[in-house]
Amino acid sequence: MILKLAYYGNPILRKKGQLIENVTDEIKQLVFDMFETMYHYDGIGIAAPQVHHSLSLFVMCVPKVISEDQVEKGTERVFINPKILEYDQKTWLRGEGCLSIPKVYGEVERPISIKVEAMDLNGNIFTETFYDLEARCIMHEKDHVDGKLFIDRIHGKQRKEMEPYLQTIKKKYKDF
Repeated sequence: MILKLAYYGNPILRKKGQLIENVTDEIKQLVFDMFETMYHYDGIGIAAPQVHHSLSLFVMCVPKVISEDQVEKGTERVFINPKILEYDQKTWLRGEGCLSIPKVYGEVERPISIKVEAMDLNGNIFTETFYDLEARCIMHEKDHVDGKLFIDRIHGKQRKEMEPYLQTIKKKYKDF
């Protein structure tokens, strides 16, 4: 089932998600619906607060670039109660967007790799190092479960130029 998105201005996007104690059938269904919603909106990641659930949960599926002409579907990943344990000192600046802030993009500096601990859909804790776009996607979605948005990491002229678009989104989706 495609879930209703929460858009910029919705207070749920600014709340810290609650920790999940057990992976219930309801959580499994929510994860399934989150993947369906993410694909419907052409995303590579989506967090529970973006679909009106204040939980510490996100999913992602980052495409794998094989060559300049060939891209394959990535691996579907579930992160429950994620923690970032280590951040690489090396960073990179890259454009980001967000399903909850449609058609707004900005350059965000983030570490090139991270080490993450989370629970999977079977209730197992895993620790893994992620690189490049997967690491960026995890940090972006982890921000969501912490009540932060990618625009919070943008400052100065770039952020100021976004403001009219942000206000338009807030008005357009005020009931979402």
